[in-house]
Amino acid sequence: MNKLTILLFSLFILCFSCKEAPDQEQAREVKQYSIEQFYQNTRVGGGAFSPDETKLLVHSDESGIFNLYEINIADGSKRQLTNSTVESYFAVDYVPGTNLIIYTADKGGNEIDHLYLLNPDGSSVDLTPGETEKAAFAGWTGDKKGMYYISNKRDPQFFDLYQMEIGVWEPEMIYQNNDGLDVDGISDDGNMLALARTLTTSENQLFLYNIASGETTEISDPENPGQYGASGFSKDGKHFFYNTNVGKEFAYLVKYNIEDGSKETLFETNWDVMYSYLSENEKYRVIAINEDGKNSLTILDNATGKAIDFPQIPDGNVVAVNISDSEKLMRLTVGTSRAPNNLYVYNFETKEMKKLTETLNPEINPDDLVSAEVVRFKSFDGLEIPAIYYKPHQASASNKVPALVWVHGGPGGQSRVGYFSLIQYLVNHGYAILAVNNRGSSGYGKTFYKMDDRNHGDKDLKDCIAGKDWLAAQDYIDPDKIGIIGGSYGGYMTMAAMTFTPEEFKVGVNIFGVTNWLRTLKSIPPYWESFRNALYQELGDPFSADSVRLRAISPLFHADKVKNPVMVLQGANDPRVLQVESDEIVEAVKKNGVPVEYIVFPDEGHGFVKKENEIKGYGAILTFLDKYLKGEEEVMK
Repeated sequence: MNKLTILLFSLFILCFSCKEAPDQEQAREVKQYSIEQFYQNTRVGGGAFSPDETKLLVHSDESGIFNLYEINIADGSKRQLTNSTVESYFAVDYVPGTNLIIYTADKGGNEIDHLYLLNPDGSSVDLTPGETEKAAFAGWTGDKKGMYYISNKRDPQFFDLYQMEIGVWEPEMIYQNNDGLDVDGISDDGNMLALARTLTTSENQLFLYNIASGETTEISDPENPGQYGASGFSKDGKHFFYNTNVGKEFAYLVKYNIEDGSKETLFETNWDVMYSYLSENEKYRVIAINEDGKNSLTILDNATGKAIDFPQIPDGNVVAVNISDSEKLMRLTVGTSRAPNNLYVYNFETKEMKKLTETLNPEINPDDLVSAEVVRFKSFDGLEIPAIYYKPHQASASNKVPALVWVHGGPGGQSRVGYFSLIQYLVNHGYAILAVNNRGSSGYGKTFYKMDDRNHGDKDLKDCIAGKDWLAAQDYIDPDKIGIIGGSYGGYMTMAAMTFTPEEFKVGVNIFGVTNWLRTLKSIPPYWESFRNALYQELGDPFSADSVRLRAISPLFHADKVKNPVMVLQGANDPRVLQVESDEIVEAVKKNGVPVEYIVFPDEGHGFVKKENEIKGYGAILTFLDKYLKGEEEVMK
């Protein structure tokens, strides 16, 4: 993964101490807020430094969809750079030595991302204009005179590596990918590539490829399979860094000597090292750790190996960081479970920390929102299952509340402690939510991660039912009013629950979820080709005898078993879960005489990026739950 991609990755948020059950705080009434108020919050991402390090380039959805903005670091003032009303634009970086900007966008959520050049006058140029071309930024050349990017324009199935000279912007192929490999890193001199080959969802191979000589060296151990991820090259090109879980439960950081092949473990803990990189002149090393549903961030002085102290944000956690090229400034993305991420800049020389954004709607009192907690419960076979829990302030033994089991995406995803407006909206309106990290979730060791392989819709579903039982055992939960909700794989689990265990959950909310594994696995987008076999290894090959099992675990073919109300939300442009899947499951369930509510969004894909759609869809979820789970007599007027 290239450095900038890592810096833009900002989904890792605060977690609190793990408990078997949350403390019994005094129940209290809180002000309830509308869905419109919750979506007057602002989401902000990016945070690249301008060449003179006076500004940050960000994307924000304050206009209703994501547009580009510049934030002046000195005074916090913000200037809108784009005014799109149709497509969301996402910031990539400033072009070195210029006042030009690179950003990325797709069409209506179709995931065919292009790279664009934004000029100072507001005009833009599509640098990757192929109609079906999917492209992604891969960094700047070491001399900052060119841009690397990957594109599948030659072959829709594979991503080749290209270079464009700044100012010329003509593509030159650097590496032709004929073998389904992924470019995972580029050396400073541009002569060495890190290449990864996916084998399964839990195993891959890692190689170094010398462009000049054409020589390929395998870094991974063929005798000891595991996961590998590139973490960059040293500036002098003598060392390569990567993280791996080979021989261990959790991933650790390794230093590889390119000349003699020797290896040295640089950093290890009892959680996964997710990524690591060196700052521009190698003064600092950044290490991110997936620690029980949060992102624990360590910054080391690379010369001494000692950790760098910087101010901590009350009730907050640094979820992403970008150190400026001068190594004088650091952008921090800080989140809590009660407020969306905010951006700060820390000055290493003056020790000053400056907050640049306020993303929570000022109409919302954060004390009316809830802090997430990490809890654990035993599943049907005694396996301990971690979960993220949100308990409404108003819940008590004398005021029992309904509850939802929340299932993350994937397979192999992870629910984390962090802010999500929909969750806080539902909890604010009196619904307890338990976000279950069922077996097969990432972040809890490779053994746990592989526990649901070829077993989806069975033991992972039983983990969710055990989560429901945990909820029902709390004296402030109404055990007769527990539903299930999730998106993508979580949507699949929702419909699996409603079909395979129809007595367990009173309602189900399916957000663009898989309901027919045969169709989904046969209609994988061409640009997922390098990952296709890995999915087939985990889930089954729909073109083989596995099709029998895949049909058996697909809710569509068991829809006649559904007996409780269902809601389905779907993006019309979704390339992963096609709209026809939701169309079919809705029609099939309706035949049972069961209440079904269905909303299709014509301008969304696999997830929502437009506020108006979130307001419509997520507001409808609460209305549905109030009617069918909480009870019509309790619907908020």
